[in-house]
Amino acid sequence: MKSSKSGSEKNRSLSDHVLTLHQRLVRALSLGIKYNDKKGRKWQCTDVETQGLAVRAMSAFVNCISSELSRHPLVKDSISDMLVALEGIFESGNMTVLSTAADLTAKLVDLLGTSVPQYRISVLVLPLSHLLSSNRLPLTVPCVIALNRLYLWNSTSRIFHRDGISFEGDTMVVASCKLYSALALCGIGAMKLLENGETFLPIMVHCMQSQQQRHVRIAAFKLSLYLVRSAEACCITIGSFCEPIVGAIIDAMNGWRSLSSEKVPADQVPLVVEACRLALITRWEGEHHSYFWKLGIDRVLLDLLLNNFSNKLNQPLIQCQFKELIAAARKGLYVDGLLIVRPYIWDILGWLVTHCGESFSFNLHENGRYLNVLIACACSLAVDSIHKGRHLSHEGFPNASEHEPVSRAVLLMIFSPCKNIASQARHFLSEALIQDGKDQLEVILNYLKSVAKDDFRMSDSLRIIISLMGLEFYLSVLQYQNFIIRSEVLETLSFLTKRCLSGDIQVRRSSITQHLHDTSNARTCCWVNMDEWEGGDMVLFYSLQVLAELMKYWHFTCNHLETIVSSHTHLMELENSQLQILVDRLQEICNNNSFSPGLRWYAAYGLNFLGFYGFPGELGKRIGKARDETELADLQLVLPVGQSLTVHSVILMVRCPSLLPPKEKSFLDRSGELQDEEQPRRKIRQEVHLSSHVDNHALIKLLGYVYTGFFWADNGLIKQLKMLSRSCNLQSLLKMLNRKRPKWGAFIPNCDFTPALGPGGYPSSDIVLKAKATEGMHWSCSVCLLSTPHVHAHKIILWSSCDYLQALFQSGMQDSHSQSIEVPVCWEALTKLIRWFYSGELPKPHYDCLWSNMNIEEQLQLVQAYVELSWLSEFWFLEDVRKDSINVILSCLKSNHNLSSKILQLSTVLTQHEIVEAAVNYITPLYPQMRDSGDLEVLDEKLRDVIRAAYVHFSQECHYGSD
Repeated sequence: MKSSKSGSEKNRSLSDHVLTLHQRLVRALSLGIKYNDKKGRKWQCTDVETQGLAVRAMSAFVNCISSELSRHPLVKDSISDMLVALEGIFESGNMTVLSTAADLTAKLVDLLGTSVPQYRISVLVLPLSHLLSSNRLPLTVPCVIALNRLYLWNSTSRIFHRDGISFEGDTMVVASCKLYSALALCGIGAMKLLENGETFLPIMVHCMQSQQQRHVRIAAFKLSLYLVRSAEACCITIGSFCEPIVGAIIDAMNGWRSLSSEKVPADQVPLVVEACRLALITRWEGEHHSYFWKLGIDRVLLDLLLNNFSNKLNQPLIQCQFKELIAAARKGLYVDGLLIVRPYIWDILGWLVTHCGESFSFNLHENGRYLNVLIACACSLAVDSIHKGRHLSHEGFPNASEHEPVSRAVLLMIFSPCKNIASQARHFLSEALIQDGKDQLEVILNYLKSVAKDDFRMSDSLRIIISLMGLEFYLSVLQYQNFIIRSEVLETLSFLTKRCLSGDIQVRRSSITQHLHDTSNARTCCWVNMDEWEGGDMVLFYSLQVLAELMKYWHFTCNHLETIVSSHTHLMELENSQLQILVDRLQEICNNNSFSPGLRWYAAYGLNFLGFYGFPGELGKRIGKARDETELADLQLVLPVGQSLTVHSVILMVRCPSLLPPKEKSFLDRSGELQDEEQPRRKIRQEVHLSSHVDNHALIKLLGYVYTGFFWADNGLIKQLKMLSRSCNLQSLLKMLNRKRPKWGAFIPNCDFTPALGPGGYPSSDIVLKAKATEGMHWSCSVCLLSTPHVHAHKIILWSSCDYLQALFQSGMQDSHSQSIEVPVCWEALTKLIRWFYSGELPKPHYDCLWSNMNIEEQLQLVQAYVELSWLSEFWFLEDVRKDSINVILSCLKSNHNLSSKILQLSTVLTQHEIVEAAVNYITPLYPQMRDSGDLEVLDEKLRDVIRAAYVHFSQECHYGSD
């Protein structure tokens, strides 16, 4: 340990208290710091009591030092000694003192501020980073805080040199990646990092490149993986570095080939695995797909799959006979290879072929052959998985981890938008399945039938999924389609769907695929939109997919539903019962936002073949009522035959702007002043003359879709509807009318009228909703001169969803002609209410890290809006809004019981008895503590008496229960 200089000059300006603490510090550190000729000063004591004494002495000393005193020579010497001690204490791994030591490090960094670079504080980065992997939250959190504060002062970019990374820099880079990875476990933290990614993203990408050390690359790949958990985060991460990131992935997956090795060397495996994991960014659509193809991902995957296959051939790939090439590849599939990466290979390939466009083309010579060999290999393995049948549920079955990914990849191939890829997949599947005859198909049908009735075990999850995929494989082969259609598969799928919806059967993909297991996912928080497009119930998803394909083939062989039923005897029993139940069930899935987009799309796709188009929803049902309303209509569609239809411009502006006149007249005085609120506004009804080619019946159906998002039409109108949809540029409807299979990842074209709240909707606005005055809130509007918080809205939207406002607008009284309505709620409540009117969804808070870090007053302000909405909903007869508001309030109470007394007080004022009762229930067990702390003093005496009585009753029940 360094000897401290003595003398009055050095100790000047230090108080007696500081000097006393310094003496204690010196004694404590001397117990562990020893001098070694080779290593210099090191902490060499592993005794936990001595370490605890040192940490307490250091904490006491740091707590009494100001930033100004930290520059004192005596203090500076002591800080250097403390860093030596902390490094050794962290490396010792004594859990008893580590959390306190991490807290001390954070305080020390705060104390040093901009003088951090003067010390060797970087020695603490690596041991702190290693501790991040601990599952003990009390230890992980202070480590993250300490590292985060350290990096605020010590920029990571300092560790790089012009010619690469130094040895010391390697250690720092790995520690940096671990730090950022820990922060990225939180979705909010990840997005904050990406918002300021101009510093660390270039460094991360640089660390992924081939010239870096392997352990540095692995750390950078892991960090990248944490940053691409959602489509939005992935887009930001690779936005400016798309080509170098994809290039680094390809190089890591393929670099081992330069070692002239027939298979991946053992020391290269961890890097290859991390690169394969990151290559799963192919699940997100984007520019990176073109770079993967450009850099030869098909050859890379083939060489990983078949141990450097392209170099084993006796002649160039282009000169090989294709049949011999396929035979050699299939033989190589069953030679032990790098099994750990094979599930990733199939997932990567599946995503690549999924996001190919219809016009996608590849070199039909060498590169095309790589892809065709991959397709042939996948089909062979997928058919083998079907043959394994009942053995799939047995633990330890060979290549079990590969069965689902390869079958899934084949399914994505036969549904690929690229016709060439889909054709090749169907060809190879047909070759493999034709050899089986119907025997294996009957096994699948009988097995699924038994599962649909009552024979389901979780151990059979993989077999169920593979069986459903296998059924789709057989459906893709022409020779088997009629046999499947004539079987009882419709009833089987109907029962399977019912069991899934009731919760009897629910299988997540991660439960049957080992390669997707990531222990870090168990520690994530605040990440949204991480679920896959197909959702979390694979049995339901594939049941709907098979069902839709069946309906497709029925549609191609039958003209309408009656023909289907009469041509298949077993379906006659379903005509009035099961088939209608199935249709209702599919519509239920389409209508429910809690289901994943993939489930809703395939339910809608199946319904297309029965004449149903679109996605029914509650908002669509409400807005649909406006279709027959004429008083508020401001547009007239005139057909050449003299017929006309009245419509509402705000609906068309959002859903079908092609039907609007070229320039819509404004209902506002362009001076910025609203017209006299007491004078009724003259309704301006514009006319739009339509072409003679427009069919009246088709137009009515199309308007039904525009207003509600859903309609039924018989086959006779489809041609006219297609023409009209194309003219109106309604691409989502046109795809459904063409009965095109939904594109993977497609968004749901829900009814959402929130765009009407923007500038495009101002001209058709005919009502202003004013919130109650908010103290200290400054307001300005780009449309009018009103200085109070308000929203320019549309009567027809409000009329459709609120019986109270509907009655008000139709009453004929003075209020019905007013251009504004005073809404007695705060601005936050009004914006949420407006959002519900226009989108059908009440915005809800996320109980994430931001919520947890709010103080009570901030949380209360957020909850207050929902209490006011609950109160207003009673008067405006908005039962759905009231129900959702109460659910939000109860969730807030559950997340923070300290809100109870304040919410109780507010709810009492607004006479919200249901909320009052809930708040009392939350407060009751805490009554003694809240009484003693004075937290109940904000309540009036009557409420305190209610809580006191509730606590007495609660105590008695607990006493009797214990007896």
